[in-house]
Amino acid sequence: MLSAEEAAKIYHTNYVRNARAIGVMWAVLTICFAIILVVVFIQPYWIGDSVNTPQAGYFGLFHYCIGNALTSELVCKGSALNFGSIPSGAFRTAMFMVGSGMLLVVGTIVGLSMFWFLNAGSVYKICGWMQLASAALLTIGCLIYPDGWDAPEVKRMCGERTDKYTLGNCTVRWAFILCIICILDGILLSLVAFTLGNRQDKLLPEDFEVDTGAHGE
Repeated sequence: MLSAEEAAKIYHTNYVRNARAIGVMWAVLTICFAIILVVVFIQPYWIGDSVNTPQAGYFGLFHYCIGNALTSELVCKGSALNFGSIPSGAFRTAMFMVGSGMLLVVGTIVGLSMFWFLNAGSVYKICGWMQLASAALLTIGCLIYPDGWDAPEVKRMCGERTDKYTLGNCTVRWAFILCIICILDGILLSLVAFTLGNRQDKLLPEDFEVDTGAHGE
């Protein structure tokens, strides 16, 4: 039968191994989260045409394409580096919020290098706050984006019934939906980071510490 000290050592070893495995999984998911956010930010498929729209086309946070009425070819405009080319102030604000959230998540990946210099618990908590802040910025961006649907360019594609938070004949595309999913991902990853951070200070069970102290005396 194992002594209390041996049982505590086995428990401690398994605890550390499981914590590291979860930490690696969290880091991998964080990298995937960042890649998805970059795609969501760049891709212009937040809203788009349908079979009933006057013109073909699609809109992103800053880049958009609308069909030419005469040639039926898509004419694309908009750049993240030129705010004046973005058709709505709400789109500009949403781009800034989603872009800031994306940079925070990318910063979280860079922050993984802090494990070599700082206490692991502190690093997890810093990254957790960054991920939570990213989720908050993405939420604001998703809420503000539909406020720009009354822009003339959007109405030209989606019809005159289009207005703020009313998409007319257009439909929500996959990038918008994926951004909403990213909000949930950011919240879940931050909760995992906070949990790992709090447990880093409790890797040694109390009975092991007490028992070790008794033997030291």
